[in-house]
Amino acid sequence: MTAAPLRIGNASGFYGDRFDAMREMLEGGPLDVLTGDYLAELTMLILGRDRLKDPARGYARTFLRQLEETLGLALDRGVRIVANAGGLNPAGLADAVRELADRLGLHARVAHVEGDDLAPSGRHPGALTANAYLGGAGITACLAAGADIVVTGRVTDAALVTGPAAWRFGWEQDAYDRLAGAVVAGHILECGTQATGGNYSRFAGRARDLRRPGFPLAELHEDGSCVITKHPGTGGFVTVGTVTEQLLYETGGARYAGPDVTARLDTVRLTQEAPDRVRVDGVRGEAPPPALKVGLNRLGGFRNEVVFVLTGLDIEAKAALVREQMDDAFDRAKSRPAQVTWELARTDHADADTEETASAMLRLVVRDGDADAVGRTLSSAAIELALGSYPGFHVTAPPGKGAPYGVFEAAYVDRGEVEQVAVLPDGERKLIAYDGPARALTDVEEPPLPAPLPPGPTRRAPLGLVAGARSGDKGGDANVGVWVDGSEGLDGDWAGSGDGDEAWRWLVHEMTADRFQNLISESCHLTVVRHVLPNLRALNFTVTGLLGQGVASRHRFDPQAKGLGEWLRSRHLDIPEVLL
Repeated sequence: MTAAPLRIGNASGFYGDRFDAMREMLEGGPLDVLTGDYLAELTMLILGRDRLKDPARGYARTFLRQLEETLGLALDRGVRIVANAGGLNPAGLADAVRELADRLGLHARVAHVEGDDLAPSGRHPGALTANAYLGGAGITACLAAGADIVVTGRVTDAALVTGPAAWRFGWEQDAYDRLAGAVVAGHILECGTQATGGNYSRFAGRARDLRRPGFPLAELHEDGSCVITKHPGTGGFVTVGTVTEQLLYETGGARYAGPDVTARLDTVRLTQEAPDRVRVDGVRGEAPPPALKVGLNRLGGFRNEVVFVLTGLDIEAKAALVREQMDDAFDRAKSRPAQVTWELARTDHADADTEETASAMLRLVVRDGDADAVGRTLSSAAIELALGSYPGFHVTAPPGKGAPYGVFEAAYVDRGEVEQVAVLPDGERKLIAYDGPARALTDVEEPPLPAPLPPGPTRRAPLGLVAGARSGDKGGDANVGVWVDGSEGLDGDWAGSGDGDEAWRWLVHEMTADRFQNLISESCHLTVVRHVLPNLRALNFTVTGLLGQGVASRHRFDPQAKGLGEWLRSRHLDIPEVLL
């Protein structure tokens, strides 16, 4: 007898996401499991600084406040809640949930997963946080022991789905294809409303309400296939396009590795089976790699910035003058910051009809291990220029004292060196071991490409007229996924730009790594790797080192590369007229 599908939803894509989402998901329709993803590289740094102030902290306190309003509702409806809100202190959060339940007069069976925190081991000296990315097996054990609430530390985002799926369907460690299907479902759900129209590159011109997209859910089947959808009556939309973009988000090649399984993204099939219902099937899986990823956060020093506004004529000369003056001031202060970075954004327009559109922005960023070097030194030097620099001198805001910044680094550790422990509702500590085979991670061979489009008339136009894109960060690297499709299926509110097969034939031959570097000038001197995903009609580009030492170091104007895909879509190419 075939098991009923597992209805698993998401109520948080990051620490600070929509507060009411947990209640909305519990009230909006039937669910078996509700997940919450609260952790990211930057979040771990924030929680690390919280723990420095108070060792009893280190978890996402928002989760507790949300649970205070919804715990009774979840228990009444039999919905299990699984969240990685435990951060650096899952045991502390589990205790806090128990205290909350007692105060509310509720009986809740609470469990947690630990073992990811490697900082106490001393293997990573100088790290503020050091956490291995665990899989879903600990969550499975907690649910099997009857837990209503499971909180974890640093598990992979997809583990919030693989754990409940393995529990519901009884999957063993070697059910690679089924686990891979759950990983893909988890990756689609993990960022909340990005799967239901949020941040969607092809949103313009749609008739659907995007003011408040509903959070996504997956109807996950025993064979690992699923349908991505949302509760009836909620905003946004679920289409092949929205799901494709989220699949490409913060991924790299065709092999998407995790501690449970390596999912082959080049095998994913997407089908629009009804409005707001996208079927995901065909996913193949392989044994996971022998090593676990470890996220390391360190305090890198202190940073500060000031933005000089340059208005009207002689923008380049004004920028040169203030740079010379600041350099001279640093020399005279004898405390030049260790790193000084200038960026001139030519946001000015000739003969502008407003002062703001007549102005450019000159941004100065300084970093140093000494707080005074980026605080008092910078503020004194910048403000003392007020009456003796370029005409029209002013800044967007005076520089402050400076703030500490973090540095992220990824390391790897043999999975045998990490002890994942499921702490069950009755307090029993269950060691979770992976005793299956491992497969070293390698790139797949580039698949055969379709024939290029025949020659024909072209028009100079933005790439975004025929392609969608989404970009993001992984440590210091950025990725940009680019995809094409001829239609959005059953929604009927976007007809697409030409035939999808023709657009794919053009894109896969036109958008090479070299072409990408030509369009995205910042990547010219960096390593850019292109990955081809024909089933998704998509290309995924990874740009090594674009983000410096990660988001917390704020290396560039857009420190998480969130807008990189939209910049690429705005660039003009010679596009075949048949596609326009």
